[in-house]
Amino acid sequence: VKFVISTSFSSVSHLTALAPVADTHGWHAMSFSDHVVNPQDISTPYPYTDDGSRRWPPFTDWPDPWVMIGALAAITSRLRFTNNIFVLPMRNPYLTAKAISTAAIISNNRVTPAIGVGWSSDEFALMQQDFKTRGRRTDEILEIMRLLWSGDMVEYQGQYYQFPPMEMNPAPTGYIPIWIGGISEPAMRRAARLGDGWVSDLQTSDDIIQSIERIRQWRREAGREVDNFEVMATPSDAYDIDGYRRLEDAGVTHILTMPWPFYHGDTDELEKKIDGLKRYADDIISKFD
Repeated sequence: VKFVISTSFSSVSHLTALAPVADTHGWHAMSFSDHVVNPQDISTPYPYTDDGSRRWPPFTDWPDPWVMIGALAAITSRLRFTNNIFVLPMRNPYLTAKAISTAAIISNNRVTPAIGVGWSSDEFALMQQDFKTRGRRTDEILEIMRLLWSGDMVEYQGQYYQFPPMEMNPAPTGYIPIWIGGISEPAMRRAARLGDGWVSDLQTSDDIIQSIERIRQWRREAGREVDNFEVMATPSDAYDIDGYRRLEDAGVTHILTMPWPFYHGDTDELEKKIDGLKRYADDIISKFD
C-alpha cells in the first residue's frame, strides 16, 4: 500500500514547503480537495455528515487544484498528485481537459485526476452547469477528455456535448489514469465501468471492504475484472500497520491520510506539519517499502 497526503484545510502558503519534504520522505502522492466558492448558506445538505453541515469553517483555503499541482510539480521530482475529489461536471469539459493535460506534461505524467459528480447545487448554479444532469454529463466528459488527450483530430456527438473534428495539443506523453470517488451506488458503478480506480470517503474499514467487493462484482459484469484497478481509501478506524495491512489485503492500494494530527493534534503550524510528515514516514511508510 502507498500513502497519500490529504491537504484539505491546509493554508496554501504551506504547500510549497510540504511538497518537497513529502517528495524525499517516501510519500507517494499529495491530494487536493475542491471548492470554487464556499457559500455562507447552502441549499443542498452536505451528504457526508449526519446533520448536513460542512466539515470545515468559513474562510478555509481551497486552492485551484490544477494551478496548485502545476506549481508543486515544478519543485518536486517523484511525488504524484491527485484529488479528493475534483468536481468534474461543474466545469467546462474542454478547459478541464486542457488544465489536466498541461499538469500532466509539466509533471512528467505524475497526475491521477480523481473525480466526482459533486453535491453542492449552489456551486453548480454559479458555474452555470446543470446540477440534475451531472452524472450523465460526467460520463460524456470522461469520454471527451480521453479523446482530446490523444492529440489526434477527434470529434464527438453525445447527448450533452457535441463538437466537429478538432485537436488539443500538446497532448500528454503517457496514459492519465482516472479515479472516481463517491460512496453512492451510481458513483461506485461509474468507477467500476469507467474508472481506473475508486476513492472512498471517510469510512470504516468494514464499509470500505464491502464497497470494494461490490465494485469488483460490477467490474466482472462489465468485463473489466482483468484491468488494473486502484483504491484510495480514508479509513476512520485504521491508524496502524495491522489496520492498513488488512485493507491492503482487501484491495486498497493507497491510504489517504493527514499525518500531523497523529503527533500534534489539530494544528496549522508549518513546522509541526513538516515534523508530522517525517515522523509518519519513519513510523508507518517505511514498514511498507
